[in-house]
Parts: sequence; C-alpha cells; structure tokens
Amino acid sequence: MVEIFTEAIMDSIKLLPFLFVTYLIMEYIEHKTKEKTKETIKKSGKYGPLIGGILGIFPQCGFSVSATNLYAARVITLGTLIAVYLSTSDEMLPIFLSEAVPITTILTILAIKAVVGIIAGFVIDMFVRLKHKKAEKEKIIDLCEKEHCHCEHGIIRSSIKHTINIFLFILLITIVLNLVINLIGEEAIAGVVKNQPILGPIIAGIIGLIPNCAASVILAQLYLENVISFATLISGLLVGAGVGIAVLFKMNKGIKQNLKIVALLYGIGVIAGMLLELIL
Repeated sequence: MVEIFTEAIMDSIKLLPFLFVTYLIMEYIEHKTKEKTKETIKKSGKYGPLIGGILGIFPQCGFSVSATNLYAARVITLGTLIAVYLSTSDEMLPIFLSEAVPITTILTILAIKAVVGIIAGFVIDMFVRLKHKKAEKEKIIDLCEKEHCHCEHGIIRSSIKHTINIFLFILLITIVLNLVINLIGEEAIAGVVKNQPILGPIIAGIIGLIPNCAASVILAQLYLENVISFATLISGLLVGAGVGIAVLFKMNKGIKQNLKIVALLYGIGVIAGMLLELIL
C-alpha cells in the first residue's frame, strides 16, 4: 500500500510544472480569443457545425458552456451544439502534453474529434431542417461563465487553481487505478474493455458523460496505463463535453429534449468508437 501511494504521489508531482505551463498558455489564449470565438459562432449560420467543430478543438475553458448558452437562446443550431460537444478539448490535452505523448497522436485525436463533430453537426441540422422549416428565435440568455472556469482573477491565479485541482484529481485517480490494477491485475482489467469493439466504447461513453473534467482525466489515465485502446479513448472523449451538459439542463427548457441531446451525443461517440475499433 505504501509503495502504491508513494508511486502515485511521485508520478503526479512530476506533472505539476507541465500542467501549470499548459494551463497558463490555455488561459492566455482564452482571454485573448473567447469573445471573438463567441461572436464568430453566433454569426456562423448554416456553417455553424463547421465553425463549431474547428473552434471546439482549441482548449478554451468553458467553450462548451458558451455554445450551450447560445443554443438555449436558439442563436445556434442543434447541429452546431453537437459539433462543439464532440470536438471540445479539455483536460486530455494538458495531461497528454505532460506525459510527453507524441504530438502526432494528440493531433490525430483532435482531428478525429473535429471531423466527427463537423459531419455529425451537418447531418443533424439537415434532419432538423427537414422536420422543422421554421426555427423559433428566443432572446439571448446570459450565463456567468466565470463561475465555471474561475477566470475572473487573472491568468496566473486561474492557472494555479486549475493546476492544483487537476493535480489532486490526477493523484486520486492514479491511486485508485494503481490499487485496482494491483488487486485485479492489469491484464484482467484490460481484457474487459480492450479488443472489445462493443463493450469498450460503451463503457468509455458512460465515463464521458461525467459533466466535468473527471471524464477526460479518467480516460486519459486509462489510455496511458494501456488499459483501454485508442478507439475506446476516442469514444469517451467524443462524448465528454465538460460542464456543458450540466449547463444544458440548467439553461435549456425541456428535460426530454435535453435527454435526447445527451442520448444523441452518447450514441455518436459510441458508434464512432466501435467503427474505429473495427478499422484499426
């Protein structure tokens, strides 16, 4: 037990400088571009899924929250919202950079998320237009995004807060993973989801539904531990939309509609993962 805790603490501490630098860069990018990004996606019109899918891959705190607010106000389409959800990047990026994952692997993941998001978004909008020719317009509803990303105190303080939060979570996840792997065995765990073109993506998709950074942290750690495959990782990351899903239920009227959106997001992510399992 002592060895497991010691190893987890040491492994997590090694990530601290990399996490801080990454979050500092991410916060700087967000402060410089978030308003331009929001205005761009509002004006995207029928090209919304394309714009949302591309902008979603850039690491911006609360971007899925912005898209959710815009959708709740019917400023953007359902397809654009889904495109953003599918392509959104969060904790996976700093964790992978901290662990020196090959840049080609990271870019491949981001590209797959963007492509799946864009295609799914356009298909969804096509069906919505066929079903409803007239879209209702509502007054834009504002939501204080800062309560979700805590960016109001400057990039240094915000970066430190993000770093500490994710460090503690990574430490917890690492300890739990090490305990489980030690008790059950890595091969036994991997055998449950690895090389399982159906079960793996289904489980990863469920993890992805966790409405905060926990989803991508868990999935990234499982992938780095070689417990889940690349395709299974993609399933979970596609479904993971951060706090956007939680905000959806708060801001968008109609719980049935919100449940359908979540089911749609989950289905797309799982199916995409299954297809990748068969191809790779």
